[in-house]
Amino acid sequence: MKFSLKKLLSLLLVVGSIEAVIGIAFSNSELENAWEALGSLDPKWVLGIFACWFAYMFFDALSGWIYLRSVGFRLSIGRAVNACLIGFYYSNITPSSAGGQPMQVNSLRKAGIPVGYGTMTATIRFVCNQFAVTVMCLIFWLLNREFAAQQLGDKIWLARVGLVINFAAVPLFLMAAFQRNLIQRIAIGVIRLGVRLRLVRNEEAAIASTTNVLDTYHEALRELSRRPGQIMVQVLCSCLSLGGAMGAIYFVYHAFGFTGTPWYQLMTISFLLFISASYTPLPGASGAQEGGFLLYYANIIPGDRIGLALLVWRFFTYYLFLIVGVVMVIWEKVLLAAERRRKKRKEKASAEDSEG
Repeated sequence: MKFSLKKLLSLLLVVGSIEAVIGIAFSNSELENAWEALGSLDPKWVLGIFACWFAYMFFDALSGWIYLRSVGFRLSIGRAVNACLIGFYYSNITPSSAGGQPMQVNSLRKAGIPVGYGTMTATIRFVCNQFAVTVMCLIFWLLNREFAAQQLGDKIWLARVGLVINFAAVPLFLMAAFQRNLIQRIAIGVIRLGVRLRLVRNEEAAIASTTNVLDTYHEALRELSRRPGQIMVQVLCSCLSLGGAMGAIYFVYHAFGFTGTPWYQLMTISFLLFISASYTPLPGASGAQEGGFLLYYANIIPGDRIGLALLVWRFFTYYLFLIVGVVMVIWEKVLLAAERRRKKRKEKASAEDSEG
């Protein structure tokens, strides 16, 4: 019952965020005709936004495919993309993106990948993405720090908090690989404190779950550390994937015919927005992404069009993943049903041959 309530609340939150974005886009009194403005978007730049969406998805899927092929699994790139999109879908509809990795692992299991290797695939992707987004954000921020400070003003602390939280995850992951016992002792201490504060109900279950997660991270990172070439490939895929995600704003900006802000400054704000909203424990960082966009791009995108720019940007960076994700979930069920039918026909034919 609680799980159903959580799903309902997540759905309502997603629907609410969509309604809010549409309301912001079409209720601007400074804009005479929103539909005309949308219809005037330059098609080649809109195609560029879609290309960014595709790059974000494809390189994330490609990295998992490369890793699984390297350990001996002959997974097709199509099934890797399917599992990736299902993971994105559940990440975007569950609080703190908690459902993405488990559902991606489950999708890979259905494709014939053992749960252990599916879990390691998701873990390695998460660690490399976390490392890549932290380093790329820091580089862009340092190279454009004056512009970022001018653009964000007294709200710059939001980005600083986000960078610290995202960066803190990197040494924790490394410690999970090389200081496994120390991390577990710390985690157990935190759990016991949670029990005293009545934030954790079942101490034994929480410790068992934490131990299992740490074992998985430890094994995945230790294996990856012994393969420097694979590390480079995974980090490169993460950089290309994140480049697509963060680069979407450049094409949105030019699709509306705006000029004056170079690509690297647009990318800088995009990274700062991402890290500022990423620690928000809401499905798809709903609310934080929308509010952050309006705040961070206020002096870059004209006020009469910023709502429409938000709508287009959010569609390609969030809503499109929901739409395609639903299709992939249904398609996977169709594929599995077809595979079961083929298996039954094959077994039936074998039985008939044996009887004959």
